Amino acid sequence: MALPLLPGNSFNRNVGKEKFHKSQHWGFCNNVGMLVSEDKPGIGGELLLGQKTKPKYSAFLKEMGSDAPSWVAFDKQVLSFDAYLEDEVPDKSQGNYRIRRYKIYFYLEDDTIQVNEPELKNSGMPQGTSIRRQRILLPPPDEDQFYTVHHFNINIDVIFYGRTFKIYDCDTFTKNFLKKIGVKLNPPGQCPEDPYMKIRRETLDCMKPLRPYESFDTLKQFLEYDRKVLRFFCLWDDSATLFGDRRELILHYFLSDDTIEVKEVMPHNSGRDAMSLFLQRRKLPKYGPPGVCQPGQVTDRTVLNIYGGLKENRVDGYLLDKYKLGKLDQEFYKDSDLFIGATINVWGRKVLLCDCDEFTKTYYKTKYGIENFTSIPCKAPPLPKIERKFPPYTGFGSEEDSLRSCIGLVPTPHQRDFKKVMEKDSYGNISNTLRFFAKLITHKCADVDRMFVISYFLSDDTISVFEPIERNSGITGGKFLKRIRVKKPGQEVFKSELSEYIKAEELYIGATVNVNGYLFLLLNADEYTLNYMETNSDMFPMSSIELILQKLKEEESKSREIKQVFTAADCRHTKMVDYNTFRDIIMSLTVGKLIDHELVTLARHYGVPKDPCPDMSVLIAQAHEQLKKNTFENFESLISTCVYQDREKKKVLPSKDIRRLCKSFRLPLSDDLLGSILSGFEDSEKQINYESFFCALNWRINPMPELEATLYTKERCEDEWLGMPSPIPVKYINYMRLLKDVFGLEEE
Repeated sequence: MALPLLPGNSFNRNVGKEKFHKSQHWGFCNNVGMLVSEDKPGIGGELLLGQKTKPKYSAFLKEMGSDAPSWVAFDKQVLSFDAYLEDEVPDKSQGNYRIRRYKIYFYLEDDTIQVNEPELKNSGMPQGTSIRRQRILLPPPDEDQFYTVHHFNINIDVIFYGRTFKIYDCDTFTKNFLKKIGVKLNPPGQCPEDPYMKIRRETLDCMKPLRPYESFDTLKQFLEYDRKVLRFFCLWDDSATLFGDRRELILHYFLSDDTIEVKEVMPHNSGRDAMSLFLQRRKLPKYGPPGVCQPGQVTDRTVLNIYGGLKENRVDGYLLDKYKLGKLDQEFYKDSDLFIGATINVWGRKVLLCDCDEFTKTYYKTKYGIENFTSIPCKAPPLPKIERKFPPYTGFGSEEDSLRSCIGLVPTPHQRDFKKVMEKDSYGNISNTLRFFAKLITHKCADVDRMFVISYFLSDDTISVFEPIERNSGITGGKFLKRIRVKKPGQEVFKSELSEYIKAEELYIGATVNVNGYLFLLLNADEYTLNYMETNSDMFPMSSIELILQKLKEEESKSREIKQVFTAADCRHTKMVDYNTFRDIIMSLTVGKLIDHELVTLARHYGVPKDPCPDMSVLIAQAHEQLKKNTFENFESLISTCVYQDREKKKVLPSKDIRRLCKSFRLPLSDDLLGSILSGFEDSEKQINYESFFCALNWRINPMPELEATLYTKERCEDEWLGMPSPIPVKYINYMRLLKDVFGLEEE
């Protein structure tokens, strides 16, 4: 029993043998309706309509040697026929009939036909697809059959649904195909002209056109050179006229339509109004300005009026003058007229082309073979600088404020160097202030021993002088000079130029500074000042160790003598001498080649560093002094607490636990001092014997001798410095390292 007819079920018995669709029809098998193949006749024993009109291409396919079915072999192959139709017109005023052209397409794969009518502008009839693609029945009496390829030929009539189409021609593929299948082609015919369209065309030709048209083919040039622009740098020298000057221009040549645009390069503060364009984009005539032209004289087309006469049905119109009589011929600039060194006429202005960009150079090199692109300088020679003279200083206010009143009509305050102020202002631990210890040079007996501190502020180059207060000296100390810029001596007061002030480079140890008539000898500087000067040795050459060593190398002939002197001064053979001895030896051997500041720099560079770890007895003495001042005696409670926390009874506790206990009992010692003492009592495992530690701090049981005040070593800096207390830069100097670096002497 066969399966019911459902989507997806196939009743073709040859479904396993053939892969393509075959026409089927209804049949009955065991009283059940089913689809049967095309080879089996239907009810009544007759073939169906689709089986009677099966295309007969077997002979043609055998000649081609193809075994594929026709719907595969002729896939996407279409025969095209040209046909026309005589259509009757209801309105007899427009003619008795219309000729309508059609295209008939015959699809070989399934013998379907499609009829299209090409669209005609302003035809007034619906056009496009006239008959959709389908199989069309033959006219009676053969209405039970469909059109096949054998029914088509040239110069025959075909009837589709009662409409007669006259085929008058076909394409080349159709002709070749019909010949191959054995169809004898008729000679091609001609399609008659539509009478309505003929009358309409004659009417349109007689109508007045709105604008006579003459084509100018510029599309190719536009598509080839669109967005391609030549750029030249130009100069218009107008300095010969009154108030004229040299003006720089930029010329753009647009290759797409041969137009030119000119822009002006506005210099800063030129006094001219900024204009977007010097010349708008347009074609530039070579001989301009040509004068005033009559209306219609400059035009691309010349139009003539046509007079139709005195006839009743006269026709007036227009006609283009192909001879262009009376037209004004103008010559415009082309790309071949532009090159470096050429002078062009821009509406009466002589413009010199001085240079061009890289694209322009490549364009001329490729098209015209130009290789020389030497540019012409277009910058004007610099004008002679006129020295501006200012009136002398009047004495009112500062010199800068008086000068500002001479520069402009509206006086403005003097602007300080804001960048320098921000970079050199003091912040955090960086003071950016150079401090020197100075002595007043005077012949007055009361002022001989007066000492001062001179501070130089790097942010604004100001100087302040302070005198330390000394008790029972008879002199009131304090501020000697407020913070102000100090002028150099020997300058005229009322002059046009600004005065010169003391700079930081002029301050160094051993220098004499004149501060408003007072002479100061700089004896020493603080640690920050010395470090700053050594870091910026390019500003302070006396702090450059390289320059100092270069001066010492000039005494290479005395190298043996210098070594013998240092060895004799080093009685203990420690390769070190103290600062005073080192200074005496160097000053005596160099004979004034080194100043005091250079000697200090040399001593700091080769100085022996101090021992960073002070003596434990000194630390305990300092702790006793602090504990005495605060009357702290709670040592027994500390030891009891330590014994309680010592679970293993080893009489040791970690260093961090001891520190925590000291903080909890508020032991009046600073963190640095407490840490130094704890580190001295630690063993290899960071453990501390708490009994010995607190017994050492007990100032009642184990008193320590009181600390003596540290006395500074008195330096001898020639006669002016005798007896003046000042800390020495370093205590000892390693002379062997100095001799090795300067003279290359090794230890014997």
